[in-house]
Amino acid sequence: MLGLLKARPGSASTHRARAGRGKAAVTFAARLRVDHVSRRYGESFALNDVSLDVEPSKVLCLLGPSGCGKTTLLRIIAGVERPTGGSILIDGAEVAGAHRFVPPEKRGVGLMFQDFALFPHLTILGNVAFGLRSLTKQQAQAEAQAALERVGLGYYAHEYPHILSGGQQQRVALARAIAPRPGVVLMDEPFSGLDSQLRESMREETLAIIRESRATCIVVTHDAEEAMRMGDAVALMRNGRVVQTGTPLELYRAPKDIFAARTFSDLNELPARVQGGRAETPLGTFPAPDFAGGSDVIVCVRQGGIRLKAPGEGALGRVLDTRFLGDAGLVEMAVEGIDGPILVRVREPDMPLRGTEVGVSVDECAVLVFAAQDAQETPSS
Repeated sequence: MLGLLKARPGSASTHRARAGRGKAAVTFAARLRVDHVSRRYGESFALNDVSLDVEPSKVLCLLGPSGCGKTTLLRIIAGVERPTGGSILIDGAEVAGAHRFVPPEKRGVGLMFQDFALFPHLTILGNVAFGLRSLTKQQAQAEAQAALERVGLGYYAHEYPHILSGGQQQRVALARAIAPRPGVVLMDEPFSGLDSQLRESMREETLAIIRESRATCIVVTHDAEEAMRMGDAVALMRNGRVVQTGTPLELYRAPKDIFAARTFSDLNELPARVQGGRAETPLGTFPAPDFAGGSDVIVCVRQGGIRLKAPGEGALGRVLDTRFLGDAGLVEMAVEGIDGPILVRVREPDMPLRGTEVGVSVDECAVLVFAAQDAQETPSS
């Protein structure tokens, strides 16, 4: 947006606009505890007995589909809504519960909205300073300016939001959230309105600023990749409950059920029967020690865990179609003994030609086994 300021290449204004961001000021990170929180609307539960414990300076991602309760929980933590049951504690002090409710402005919580919620009639500096009402005007402007410098937008302080790109508006919203130096920062789908390339860079920049500030952070997202890239921990939500928590690696390697597995991986799902502690499929037999002999199961094979080899090595397959995805390729295969195609992710240079016959094998570490009846049930907690 430098063209809107009509700055000449090499001019002082151009240099200032391109200057890197400053270092985020360190805050006193708070421990956040969600203790058996529920939120009911009439007879329906938006949240049902949710408990979480977020350590100071850690980033927790709330992950799940639309309507699972993520944003409702965020609003209750922020103080925008009251819980029907349970309590919220920040550094051991109850801020919401049966007999106590601390208003949002007194919780030490910064909130970053999905749509940025910038005031068009205020300057960018005025937007960032808006929540610093306990300070004098001069102090508030100094803190707001410092926050803008931290996100690399100090030069735009006296401009208005409409001149900024989506990514720049997102950084202003982040500056406003961190300006009061909150112990907890809450972000509601902060990158959903950005294009894919900008979203990736803004994720990394935002995470760097949060790390520098050392604030405890909760990020709401429906994007599993985003949750795994940003979170020290991930809480997977479904139907108003937290169904699994852990590090991104723990949830990826050991999902609680097939619905969790589908969240974190693109899968090929093969019906199978267990014999002698192993599930038998046309792609091979795989360990299934938790199932009795004769049990019907679903063997889930990650697309990236399938290997294409020379004919005669492994199961016999034929390439039906290929799709170029950039650095990778998606190969649609017909495999002897399997009804319907399977999908395989390969490196772009390794994409076979359509119609090629190949051998197909599977890395056992890319296989998950679940009870067949679980896959047929409606996802619930």
